[in-house]
Amino acid sequence: MKDIDVIAVLQDPVRRRLYEYVAAQGREVGRNEAAEAAGVARTLAAHHLDRLTEAGLLESGSRRLTGRSGPGAGRPAKVYTRARVERSVSLPARDYRTAAELLAEAAEQAGLDAGLCAAARRRGESLRGAAAPCGDLEEAMELLAARGYEPHLEEGDGDGEGEGEREGSGQQGGRDAVVRMRNCPFHAVAERFPPLVCGMNLALLEGLLGVDGPVRARMDARPGECCVVVESKNNVH
Repeated sequence: MKDIDVIAVLQDPVRRRLYEYVAAQGREVGRNEAAEAAGVARTLAAHHLDRLTEAGLLESGSRRLTGRSGPGAGRPAKVYTRARVERSVSLPARDYRTAAELLAEAAEQAGLDAGLCAAARRRGESLRGAAAPCGDLEEAMELLAARGYEPHLEEGDGDGEGEGEREGSGQQGGRDAVVRMRNCPFHAVAERFPPLVCGMNLALLEGLLGVDGPVRARMDARPGECCVVVESKNNVH
């Protein structure tokens, strides 16, 4: 299926709500949960979820949602997660990814990491404009969401270890709360040139958030997420 046909699958408003909900969770989602979130019947949700899977926008599997195993644990339920493949449409056709990869390759071979990071930091500052440095994690999440990073707050246990999540909140419930990001806007190029592009990404966010405010960006790579996290400077021990 061509990308334009895949994207057209999201034209249905119920289907789009289901896709956006599953994508926002960062974990497996069952049919009942998705149906409740979208405000539709389970049978209708199942139809649309399977349609999204057929189009390659979601991936499906099965597991027991009760957390139990063995006799009496119930049958495995169908669950869904966002597919990792990228989809894009440009009219007329453009190929910015190839250009980005060629430029990244040339920059890496020429040892231009420092120059690229300096340019990225300036771009971040330009995007922030005359605004003051980011004031707290809630404001940081708004800025990151606007740029497609899909931020979520992960609470810590007070000793530097992040455990659990509280979705959609900008409140800092624990000393070690950090903002993690489920999406990297530069994912395709970062996969091929991770040190170069991740360093550029960090510098960009430093410029966007400001280095003189109460929050900071730092590297903390985790599989399936952006390599950068944002935290309060009070978290630094």
